[in-house]
Amino acid sequence: MLLRMSTLFLRTLRDDPADAEVPSHRLLVRGGYVRRVAPGIYSWLPLGMAVLANVERIVREEMASIGAQEVHFPALIPREIFEASGRWADYGDALFRLSDRKGGDYLLGPTHEELFTLLVKGEYSSYKDYPLALYQIQTKYRDEARPRAGVLRGREFIMKDSYSFDLSEEGLQRSYQAHRDAYERIFSRLGFDYRIVFAMSGAMGGSASEEFLAPTPSGEDTFVQCTHCDYAANTEAVEIAGPPAQDGSAQPASVVLDTPDTPTIATLVDRLNSLDWAEYGLPEQQFSAAQTLKNVVLKTHQPGADRWELLVVGVPGDREVDMKRLAGQLEPVEVEQAGAEDLAAQPDLVKGYIGPQLLADLKVRYLVDPLVVEGSAWVTGANEEGKHAAFVVRGRDFDPAGEIGAVEIRDGDRCARCGSPLEIARGIELGHVFQLGRKFAEAFGLTALGPEGKPVTITMGSYGVGITRAVAALAEQTHDELGLCWPRAVAPADVQVVPTGKDVAAVAEAERIATELVSLGVRVLLDDRKASPGVKFKDAELLGVPTILVVGRGLDDGVVELRDRRSGERREVPVGDAVSAVHAEASADQTSGGGASAS
Repeated sequence: MLLRMSTLFLRTLRDDPADAEVPSHRLLVRGGYVRRVAPGIYSWLPLGMAVLANVERIVREEMASIGAQEVHFPALIPREIFEASGRWADYGDALFRLSDRKGGDYLLGPTHEELFTLLVKGEYSSYKDYPLALYQIQTKYRDEARPRAGVLRGREFIMKDSYSFDLSEEGLQRSYQAHRDAYERIFSRLGFDYRIVFAMSGAMGGSASEEFLAPTPSGEDTFVQCTHCDYAANTEAVEIAGPPAQDGSAQPASVVLDTPDTPTIATLVDRLNSLDWAEYGLPEQQFSAAQTLKNVVLKTHQPGADRWELLVVGVPGDREVDMKRLAGQLEPVEVEQAGAEDLAAQPDLVKGYIGPQLLADLKVRYLVDPLVVEGSAWVTGANEEGKHAAFVVRGRDFDPAGEIGAVEIRDGDRCARCGSPLEIARGIELGHVFQLGRKFAEAFGLTALGPEGKPVTITMGSYGVGITRAVAALAEQTHDELGLCWPRAVAPADVQVVPTGKDVAAVAEAERIATELVSLGVRVLLDDRKASPGVKFKDAELLGVPTILVVGRGLDDGVVELRDRRSGERREVPVGDAVSAVHAEASADQTSGGGASAS
């Protein structure tokens, strides 16, 4: 393959786009890989298409290695199909909904579990047809509330989604592991540093769920990894070790305190530490925010319900509630902070002084973070203006309806597996694997006639890879201060040949080298423009092709210069050895693989 920059549909930009928030957005636009059409909607130009094609090729090869077969579904899906699975409502505002000229309702597919299930149901009926794995690479649509970060979070994006169909849970486990192994090979071949973390299934449903994340400071996803063992999880699924249960009988009886003008934890702690505890028949006390119980009023909405319901969540007063973590565990139920109008509908909830003691009587659901352990004593609201209660014990003075991981995770929280400190990192989601189980099979009646003549409900798995997102994530992980630095496996070319100066001999030698490299199967980008050396070098650094071959003034001495775009290393090689040197580099990169993982 020979690309000539004189005819390539390419215009590099000197300035960053005004709306760029992350390096990949800035560099993909400046390098002429993508162009913005609207918020979250991008056109892909020839160099961008070349990178996308390389990512897709690797994905297809690894899908084929596990026996998965490729199909393709429409993006336009009738409403009744998503209603049958319940996801017309579950997806909420994230769906693009539209009507045809006859008034029929449709949606633009955010994912395709329903159509895969219906396809298999229509084609297969016997246990002899299974196991089966199908996949597609297709454009998806999601109405992001805040599309940002360029192609990392778009409203239109390309995704590989694959689905396994098995007769049993044991079969699902084998299919799941096969896909998981294939994903490790995919992301290693693409050149990623990645982590495998536990995740929530969310609106997808199912049981086991893991994410493949590319650690990078600009990542939108927060995940937690243990400093000692291999435990890693995103913040929605993370479990932290809590203190052991306590003996509540050792605590004194709860006592109501006069605490006017203390609607916040900070003002409450100040007031507690200024009280004369002798007035309450108790010895002198000192309190910190960690000994107070903060009760946060939220509201939830069940899919298809006609109203919101109040939910109160209790956490230690020195911790904040992580709304994203809560939302991930409650999906597909929506959750939001309750407003003044919500509290007005329940006047017994006194803002700033809410305690758990009366919530059951008020029929308000109350959940606590696992840090609020059985038998622990707290200072919390007394459900009266200007009043708090001390020594309020879980299991004696209140019983929550359940537990939910609600607190924001901190560096140093303890690992639930080994007790070692956890550390927080940021990453970009590259792929996600789910053990769906029988949710969609039951919704659409996907069964097979078993060997004994009885129907068996099929067990499914779902596995996604973000194709466009992988391109942006690689840009995030590999760029430097000069521009993009593509791993060779996805780069639009193996080498960029740059003749410099006005010497006809340099141009002719660059053409000869480029032609010979192409004959050896090396992908070449030849900068045959009539531009200055400075412009050519800046563009070569921006575009990020892994090897840069400079043909210029060194020709008088019989040498050309090879530059490694990723390491910055430069070396001179004899003109006669240039082709073999570049070919050797390209071949070595293609066989060495790359990337690293930790699960």
